[in-house]
Amino acid sequence: MRVALCQISSGDDPAANLALVRDWTARAAAGGAAVVVFPEATQCRFGVPLGPVAEPVDGPWATAVRAVADEHGVVVVAGMFTPDPSGRVRNTLLVTGRGQHFGYDKIHLFDAFGFTESKTVAPGTEPITFTVDDVVFGLATCYDIRFPELFRALAAKGATAMIVGASWGAGEGKLEQWDLLCRARALDSTSWVLACGQAFAGIEGPAPTGIGHSTVAGPTGAVVAHAGADPELVVVDIDPGVVERVRETIPVLANRRL
Repeated sequence: MRVALCQISSGDDPAANLALVRDWTARAAAGGAAVVVFPEATQCRFGVPLGPVAEPVDGPWATAVRAVADEHGVVVVAGMFTPDPSGRVRNTLLVTGRGQHFGYDKIHLFDAFGFTESKTVAPGTEPITFTVDDVVFGLATCYDIRFPELFRALAAKGATAMIVGASWGAGEGKLEQWDLLCRARALDSTSWVLACGQAFAGIEGPAPTGIGHSTVAGPTGAVVAHAGADPELVVVDIDPGVVERVRETIPVLANRRL
């Protein structure tokens, strides 16, 4: 299974960001990718009002992404914002293409490091998986990566590869934490972790606008691919058979008691 991580830098114009999705999906598909992953907040970056850009997954922005995915015969995963009845929005990972079209709503909201995502974003509640060519993928968004129980729940639902869309906040020690968490979640769920972050935008302020360093880690926690800070396309081949063999050797999911 070939997967592409599109480490872009989103702006505050959804139409311009859609153009990025078109361009980078074409590049990823030309490289043979079946699944094309974009970061959290692909539709619109953090640090601006999100209510005006929020649309349902059957709205024009997500429908246009589906058309891009269908044109290239791939599944696209991309971060967007959807309306919530509370008046807030949902931080949603759109999954679209090859007959699939739905969203995962971020469960763990980033109320940390001086930022309060829950002021404007309502949490999701349901771990979500999807299947492409017999590979089961789990979905997580940014701050979710600090919660190993979510990744173990996704593994229990059959996932062997975890997609993480992120717009990681900059700050002292944050890159080291990101690197460690990507590897730790791979190891403690004995799964592939495919973590695609926003490229470093150089924007000052408390909003998490990205640091780059998208990472692919295998089920033993070994890093297979790692991007720099700038926009970058990372294309990798993942083997679900490796997960099966590692889970036989390191059966932490089968052996857990809590």
